[in-house]
Order: sequence, then C-alpha cells, then structure tokens
Amino acid sequence: MINKYFEKIERILSGFNDIILSQTIKKRFYNDTQGLISGEVEFFDESILSFLELKNTEQINKKKYKYHYMNHKKTMIFRYDNSKHHFNIKSFPHHKHLPDKIESCDEPALIDILLEIQDILSSK
Repeated sequence: MINKYFEKIERILSGFNDIILSQTIKKRFYNDTQGLISGEVEFFDESILSFLELKNTEQINKKKYKYHYMNHKKTMIFRYDNSKHHFNIKSFPHHKHLPDKIESCDEPALIDILLEIQDILSSK
C-alpha cells in the first residue's frame, strides 16, 4: 500500500519533466501502510522544492508534510506545512508561509504544489 503511494508521487513528479532539471528522492518503509518520502527537486531556473511526506495509507491526511520552495539563492518563496506552531490560523495546523505573512490553507497535495510552481515559472 505505501509502495503504491510512493509510486504515485514519482508519477506526479514525472508529469512535470518539462520544468524539472533534476530530482533526488528518498523513501523509508516503516510497514505495509506507513512510510516517509522526501526529496529535492531542481527546476530549470535553479529554484528548488524540498519536500517531505509522512504517510499512513489507512488515513486520508498525511501525518506530517512540508513543501519548501526557494529561489536559486535559497530565499524562501513559500512553504506549506502542518507543524503545530501557528495556533491562531483558522486551518490549524495547516498553513502556508510567505516571505511576509502566514496564510490559512487546506492540506495540499504534491501536484498542487507543482502546479503552483509551474505558474510561478511560467510568469517569468
């Protein structure tokens, strides 16, 4: 089950080969239904997405996630995560960091993040 989830993540990434220069993926299998996938994706403008998902396939939501997107100088463009440190956010614990503020958000999927990055890259 977790293996199929990891394969899905890899298929999603392969669907963005037109904007991805390189990627490194690490997988940890805890049992048949639980695991961790993380990696770094470099895009054609040298911006980088660092991501992590801790997933139990028997649950809808991810146990933990972070999607940290930064420019070629390693300056954050955005970061989504579910760390429990912004109690005042309506969507707690889900939130989005921007350079100058924190926003409420639903739990994103990797494809949502890649589409957002694709929009950013196409506007350059």
